[in-house]
Amino acid sequence: NSDMILPIVAYGSNVLKTKAVNITPDFQDLETLIDNMWETMYNANGVGIAAPQIGKSIRLFVVDASPFSKDDEISDDEISILKDFKKVFINPEIIEETGGEWDFTEGCLSIPNIREDITRKENITIRYYDEYFEEIQLTLEGLAARIVQHEYDHIEGVLFTDKLSPLKKKLLKGKLNDISNGKIKTEYKMRYHQGKIKRWVGIF
Repeated sequence: NSDMILPIVAYGSNVLKTKAVNITPDFQDLETLIDNMWETMYNANGVGIAAPQIGKSIRLFVVDASPFSKDDEISDDEISILKDFKKVFINPEIIEETGGEWDFTEGCLSIPNIREDITRKENITIRYYDEYFEEIQLTLEGLAARIVQHEYDHIEGVLFTDKLSPLKKKLLKGKLNDISNGKIKTEYKMRYHQGKIKRWVGIF
């Protein structure tokens, strides 16, 4: 049902730069919102999406890491974790980040067609509520940790491009401006900072 697929907010929009707020269990239409976020994420072939990316500045994100389990370069141990790693995170708080720093190429549905190596810590412990508002504490490592760190950054108002060196940022400036001005083609609907929604047709 395409009604459930929401436009994804593009780089350059203020909501992506804003620290999001906690919600309560009586948040209006929460279940529908979460369903719509899943639909929107799958439609755009993402492995995670955060509420600010659909224009809502609340501390909520969803993750389904199963696409990574088809990656040849990932160890069997990690594949077994990732193939069933599907979770809703509400009001999460990263309690600690530990371990060595490692690089991995990241992308973002709000920043299409840009992929860069980002350094993150290996392990995290996170406390959050699931979709039933049950409190959970989880320790994650490797790619599972990284996907959660990336989505967590979104609710903190941080994008992966913010973590790049000044030189890298400078080199990407033109591409980033194009994204914020809607001069890009994506296979999913996007909403730009002027509020216009565009979807390019005929590129599939």
